Amino acid sequence: MFQTFTTAASPEHGAARLAALRAQIAAEGLSGFIIPRADAHQGEYVAAADERLPWLTGFTGSAGLCIVLPDVAGVFIDGRYRTQVKTQVDLSVFTPVPWPEVKPGEWLAEHGAGEIGFDPWLHTPDEIAKIEAAGVRLRRVPNLVDRIWPDRPAPPQGRSFIHPDALAGESSAAKRARIAATIGAKAAVLTLPDSICWLLNIRGADVPRNPVLHAFAILHDDGRVDLFADPAKFDDAVIAHSGATLHPSEAFLPALAALEGPVRLDPATAPLALRDALGTVTAGDDPCRLPKARKNAAEIAATREAHLRDGAAMVEFLAWLDGREGLTEIDVVTTLEGFRRATNALHDISFDTICGAGPNGAIIHYRVTESTNRPLGTDTLLLVDSGAQYPDGTTDITRTIAIGDPGDEARDCFTRVLQGMIAMSRARWPKGLAGRDLDALARYPLWLAGMDYDHGTGHGVGAFLSVHEGPQRLSRLSDVPLEPGMILSNEPGYYREGAFGIRIENLLAVHEAERLSDDRAQLAFETLTFVPLDRRLILAHRLSPGERDWINAYHAQVLEKISPRVAGLALAWLRQATQPI
Repeated sequence: MFQTFTTAASPEHGAARLAALRAQIAAEGLSGFIIPRADAHQGEYVAAADERLPWLTGFTGSAGLCIVLPDVAGVFIDGRYRTQVKTQVDLSVFTPVPWPEVKPGEWLAEHGAGEIGFDPWLHTPDEIAKIEAAGVRLRRVPNLVDRIWPDRPAPPQGRSFIHPDALAGESSAAKRARIAATIGAKAAVLTLPDSICWLLNIRGADVPRNPVLHAFAILHDDGRVDLFADPAKFDDAVIAHSGATLHPSEAFLPALAALEGPVRLDPATAPLALRDALGTVTAGDDPCRLPKARKNAAEIAATREAHLRDGAAMVEFLAWLDGREGLTEIDVVTTLEGFRRATNALHDISFDTICGAGPNGAIIHYRVTESTNRPLGTDTLLLVDSGAQYPDGTTDITRTIAIGDPGDEARDCFTRVLQGMIAMSRARWPKGLAGRDLDALARYPLWLAGMDYDHGTGHGVGAFLSVHEGPQRLSRLSDVPLEPGMILSNEPGYYREGAFGIRIENLLAVHEAERLSDDRAQLAFETLTFVPLDRRLILAHRLSPGERDWINAYHAQVLEKISPRVAGLALAWLRQATQPI
């Protein structure tokens, strides 16, 4: 099993660890200290050695931070985690703070904070500038959490491996030359693990669930790449395939100091410590992020195959689940991973499966443990959000499933979420629009009933890379124009705390839309995910003719594409599940 069910962190240690940290803060003559979720590479998913935020607070979400002052410790969490945080932190010593509605700098200013310490390796220049703009005094200090963490795990030592050019669709040499021509400087510093892996056509094993390695790199304007990482992670074949020159990690800062001429650095993703180490800096986005997001034809073709394989595994799972009694959430997670393993192509799951029965489904990023494991029960909803890492693609799919008869109120909410998912799937739009311009399409059916959800509608997805990929998003906050080749999730939801959660998710790829009468260039989505929707939860009389046609056409495609890949009971279940409405 890739997934485990032990409790990753717990509230009972929070008070003692917080007291120890406050002692360190006082010893440094500071008024407070900031503990982010991030590591030095600013990845969403971090290695065990970098899990300072959950170690201190108990909060295990994938985004957030804690600010510790003498009389208050604020845990900043976004809308995905406002239910979860209340179960994971000791609320007698930690105070949840809604973020980004409340900004760290403003919060510090309101609390009359004095000088606040921070680790410059864990914050970007943009983050620090926003806090300082609120009038807060900051000081760079060595990480204070590390001083009180006696059994901190060692840094990850995952082995790197080759990502074949046939799946990448372009050699590393071609990518390096192409990106080098765009950097507008003598060199660009790369810090994002997925950018480095994409550029060099390699993958790694330093971060759970995402096949990336921890490294830094310098891309020169002539296409050369100096790669800085632990040499034990590489063999000669990987380095030869990448075309990079490998150096030990400790050579990175001296190499930065030796660079001449302007150096491009992304102030939104690189640690502040690197700007401190450089001479002349040109601020610019990571030059790999957008090219990486625009998947080429080979990557899209490989991803399609990965989704069909995963779709067949999901159908096997849903057929197994249908009508089965006496199950728990852990039973569901274990069995689903087993069906994916049976493909003989599974590299890893793409994130810990979210399997929430009844009220646990309302915890948006719920992770079942042995202590929270809930029987599925009857007459309720089961939310299963899962994905896989295959060598040819990354998948992410959510289905909400009826367990018994959950009632018409649940069906009404499900139908509204489904209508939003359909609206996004059917969208076409003028070139140049961003995710923020489309986000409302998925929310409108919920808004009509006074409902909404506190997360983005969709995130970018990599090609056998990070399951959460930037910069593209379907979100009110995203101003990045959508472009052909980008892959995004489409996952509206609705959550009723203490009762149930609903989310429906397919992955979509952006492509050029067929020209219509006025010959205006537009874009549209191709659906990549092919798994039946639970027809038992759809109020058909609430659907428009277009929505009904979309569901029936989608299910016809699911049957056509997946039926050759399953047999026996799974095939019989699939034929029934895809009957027209």
